[in-house]
Amino acid sequence: MAAAQPAESQRSQVAAPPPPRALEWDAPLSRRGKMRLRTLLALRWVAVAGQAAMLAMVGLVLHLPAPWIPCLLVISASVAFNVAIIFLARGRNLARDSEAAWQLAFDVVQLAVLLGFVGGLANPFAILLMAPPSVAAGALSTRRMLVIASLSAAAVLILYFWSLPLPWVGQLPILPETYRMAVAAALIMGILFTAGFAWHAAGEGARMELALAATEAVLAREQRLSALGGLAAAAAHELGTPLATIQVVAKELLRSSPADDPVAEDARLLLQQAQRCREILKNLSERTEDGDAVYARLGLAQLLNEVVEPYRRIGPTFVTAVEGPPGDFVPDVRRLPEMVHALAAFAENAADFALDEVRVTARFDDHAITIETRDDGPGFAPEILAKLGEPYVTSRPSGEDSPSHHQGMGLGFFIAKTLLERAGARVSFTNDEEYGGAVVTVAWPRRIIEAPDG
Repeated sequence: MAAAQPAESQRSQVAAPPPPRALEWDAPLSRRGKMRLRTLLALRWVAVAGQAAMLAMVGLVLHLPAPWIPCLLVISASVAFNVAIIFLARGRNLARDSEAAWQLAFDVVQLAVLLGFVGGLANPFAILLMAPPSVAAGALSTRRMLVIASLSAAAVLILYFWSLPLPWVGQLPILPETYRMAVAAALIMGILFTAGFAWHAAGEGARMELALAATEAVLAREQRLSALGGLAAAAAHELGTPLATIQVVAKELLRSSPADDPVAEDARLLLQQAQRCREILKNLSERTEDGDAVYARLGLAQLLNEVVEPYRRIGPTFVTAVEGPPGDFVPDVRRLPEMVHALAAFAENAADFALDEVRVTARFDDHAITIETRDDGPGFAPEILAKLGEPYVTSRPSGEDSPSHHQGMGLGFFIAKTLLERAGARVSFTNDEEYGGAVVTVAWPRRIIEAPDG
């Protein structure tokens, strides 16, 4: 058993509202590829201010010799570049992927040239060459991030072979060649590490954002289905009396008309159709998922049956049970669409991995209500168990190979766990150490989930 996205149960026989726009799960997860121009401009202004401040400190405070004119020209080039962007990109808030890449490439070159005039790798501020690749890794495509990182690494190598002496008073310290090589290697490794870490973190953030969007879509869908159920129950209640009147009138017409009269034939048809409508409305009114105030509560046994009913026919035997202190009244619980969907996800997942049986047990006491889903399958794989509850974690058989014929994306347990935790539950995943099989336990404080009296 492993986490996978469950197929949505069809819990209503009436026409459902159109589902929300499907998320493109098969599309590759990419960076947003859009950076705010204001962010790039602000970073460059900060860099210009820092470079000018350090140059002023070198000359006015430390009184060190430096090539002032070349350094000022390099800093002025950055100022001019920023001003040009402000005018050329007026009215736009976002920079295109290629534009942002060119701007970061300019920042790398500008910083490398400035360092070349003031000591190269011997200058402590050479570490700032790691900044543009880190920014690129968090916002640009992988290809462009690699270009910026390669450009920074190339700048390190060029500065290793060529740079003017570090501004100094007196005898300039001579750094051993081995040390200079170590500095270059450390900078290149730092560029690769920081860019790689930022790239990985941005990817995880994008994946989490997509998974959370799926959670919100599922919850909205369940809420619409619940509201639709309440509407069906109200319709069943309100239409009962008019249908009874139609049946009475049709019977009177049938009784007062000769058998071969066309009116009698029409009356019989009216009786048949009215009876059919009454049966349909009776089925609707007996369903337990209706979401208005009258049907907003259900017993624990009803909840378990509602959760497992769609999966009783796909393979293993489902056994449900309610356990509590002897003599205690079994509490009713509030109908929460997110709770029903999440528990159904665990039931479907268990059905896909069970050998013969799935047990869904509700337990209650004075303080808590717990629902446990247990199967007799192979259990969670160790590498899966450690990551359950995270998005895109699955080892479920795909499509036709699974009893439910559902091809999961590894989002089922993430969505279910997120929905349940929002509803105040604690969710845990374990394996049965004695008999094997996977165990999913969901526990609520009783005060949160119990339906109020009245």
